[in-house]
Amino acid sequence: MKWVSFLATLLFCNTALAGGKLLATPGVSQIEGSAGGGIVPWAQLAGYASEDEWSIGAFCSRGNVKNYRLDVCGVQGNLFNRIELSYAEQEFEVPALNTRIEQKVSGVKVRLYGDIVYSDWPQLSVGIQHKSLKDGKVAKLLGAGSTRGDDIYLAASKLHLGALNGYNWFWNITARYSEANQTGLLGFGAKHADKSWLLEASSAVFLSREVALGVEFREKPNNLGLGESHWRDIFIAWFPNKSLNVTAAWLDLGSIAGVDQQTGWYVSITGYF
Repeated sequence: MKWVSFLATLLFCNTALAGGKLLATPGVSQIEGSAGGGIVPWAQLAGYASEDEWSIGAFCSRGNVKNYRLDVCGVQGNLFNRIELSYAEQEFEVPALNTRIEQKVSGVKVRLYGDIVYSDWPQLSVGIQHKSLKDGKVAKLLGAGSTRGDDIYLAASKLHLGALNGYNWFWNITARYSEANQTGLLGFGAKHADKSWLLEASSAVFLSREVALGVEFREKPNNLGLGESHWRDIFIAWFPNKSLNVTAAWLDLGSIAGVDQQTGWYVSITGYF
């Protein structure tokens, strides 16, 4: 598969173009391409670029639950710590039906205020993710209103140095305006559904400079009436240097397309070059 060769390329990334931020402050790579956690976009931008630098990154992720698998690869750019550009391709596998759903996600994020470490108030960013299904037959069959859609979100993030008995503590809250069904993999909206505001949140404790342990939550709409569940994960992220990070997580995705108890694992690798 294409993500395997892409992932191999990341392993050779050992020199970052920019390095003006503290280690781990960009977070990791989110499944829709933005910097953040695995399932929630955060306010910080991808890479380590400061206001007079730029950076480029690439990532690959795999989520594997009881009946489904999601593979994602993407690229990210940070322009002068003000604008983040991202692009991701998702492949959602349904082995039981020998079916693959493919989605493309293009994103822009703009830092509005602050810095997650140095400003008194949290860093604030606004972003938009444009999503498009390659083949919307499954989405249409389930009653989705469209095969394309846009998510708009506002994120606030803050890292408190030494806040928990000497350990660094990070938190993020994101408000997303969306009508995406299963993040868009099952289309957007339905006959009697409208866009709504959804809550997403993350929190992590740094066990050392290089290792963070955290949790995430993502609220989901139920436009298709299939009992779409909110998402949760517990993750551990490793930042050996500013060129590479590796994330592993336990996932609880609840019900997907009417199939319950979708729990499993997730792994992601990001390289900056």
